[in-house]
Amino acid sequence: MTIQNAPDSVLTTMTQAGRRIWLRPRLSLGRFLTARRLAAYFLIVLFFGLPWLPVNGFPAVLLDIAHRRFHILGYTFLPTDTLLLAILLLTIFVSIFLFTALLGRLWCGWACPQTVYMEFLYRPLERLFEGTTGKGGESRASLAGWRKPAYFVAALLVTALPAHTFLAYFVGVENLRQWMTESPVQHPTAFLVMAVTTVLMFFDFYWFREQLCLIACPYGRFQSVLLDKWSLIVSYDRKRGEPRGRRVSESRSMGVSALTVLNTPIPRHSDTPIPSTRGDCIDCHLCVATCPTGIDIRDGLQMECINCTQCIDACDAVMEKIGRPRGLIRYSSQAAIEGEKVRVLRPRVVFYPALLAILITVWIVIFSNKGTADVTLLRNFGNPFTMLANGQIANSMRLKVQNRTDKPQEYAFQLVNVPEARIVADRNPLTVAPDHAETQGFVIEVPLGAFAGKLGTIDVTLRVTDGQGFSKDVAARLLGPMNVVSASPAATRSGAEP
Repeated sequence: MTIQNAPDSVLTTMTQAGRRIWLRPRLSLGRFLTARRLAAYFLIVLFFGLPWLPVNGFPAVLLDIAHRRFHILGYTFLPTDTLLLAILLLTIFVSIFLFTALLGRLWCGWACPQTVYMEFLYRPLERLFEGTTGKGGESRASLAGWRKPAYFVAALLVTALPAHTFLAYFVGVENLRQWMTESPVQHPTAFLVMAVTTVLMFFDFYWFREQLCLIACPYGRFQSVLLDKWSLIVSYDRKRGEPRGRRVSESRSMGVSALTVLNTPIPRHSDTPIPSTRGDCIDCHLCVATCPTGIDIRDGLQMECINCTQCIDACDAVMEKIGRPRGLIRYSSQAAIEGEKVRVLRPRVVFYPALLAILITVWIVIFSNKGTADVTLLRNFGNPFTMLANGQIANSMRLKVQNRTDKPQEYAFQLVNVPEARIVADRNPLTVAPDHAETQGFVIEVPLGAFAGKLGTIDVTLRVTDGQGFSKDVAARLLGPMNVVSASPAATRSGAEP
């Protein structure tokens, strides 16, 4: 997949001399902008609502890093769920690969928080205060004197709301409410965290802006390996549009410069060939003026393109006004634009879903087998076994139980397949507080005769139950002396040596 750049370009936001070019893109109304607005408003409401939505006594999403607990949609993930987390992250990465191979950078233009808040919160606010009203270009000098400081203050106040909501995902709404209503002196660390988060977010949306997509975000640079020529991207139809050029006279009544067609008009959306030596592109540069990253989509696929579709809406409006079919700039693929046959099945489109199905299946199996507690059986430090004075063989063990519920539980443990063995423990059952772990040391005593013919090992099963329906069997291996001669049943039961 070839990614092109305009000739002699450094960055679309930087001159050859290295000076910053501040972009104020023109707002182009159209069907794609309407759809993106609906999607953006839904995502904004979802972002602000999730910390307040209770599920099983916890917020719908609470990433409690301090206590090492992640509450997601009513389920609590603990440090013992490392495998689940690793598979989940791998699943997300593979999903991104598949999503990009099929739909290009749809995420960047429609759902990325940087795009959603920049285009549907901060830019409208900027247009309101600086008087550009979506026309693009520089703000009017006669109004900039007082409007720019006003926009600065308004943007800072607006930033505080998503910044504090972002923190609610990590500390909870109750802690956040307490921090906001009390004096910063009572919680200086929390106040510092809130202040730094707000400042960083304000710096991003007020000053850094589209530079995050062009410089900091690596996703655009991964396009060359994630996309192929059949991936869906925002494309300019060069065969139809070239050679570009104005075939019209200037007419302000059309809304843009140079839109009165000199040759015979063709009915809108008609497939009739254009009786002109020039293509459909009249070189009005509206696709450039409306681009939030300042690129010219006619130069081909570029790293800076975020698939926001503003150039599509702008070009479609021009095509309709000059009586040409829409779609000079459209969602398509490089192969389709070049007239090649569409290939639905290709290696990456087959491999990614197959790998994704395996990962999701493994995750579901592991997740469904997780109970209300995690049980780990470990061998204690020291000698592998001890021979007691009464002839019993003792193995020292440790049992760690993690209570995953929000109520204290009592966990009893016993051996289920060695009737002659017994457990000696200080606490059995073991009481564990909610979302906490307890470790209990204990000794398993087995008569010496139980090792007869066992080559020094006995496989046992330890069953842990809580009386509420939870039951977990844990396998263990007891160690003892080798070459033990068989003993009589009486001697075995009494614990005497054979």
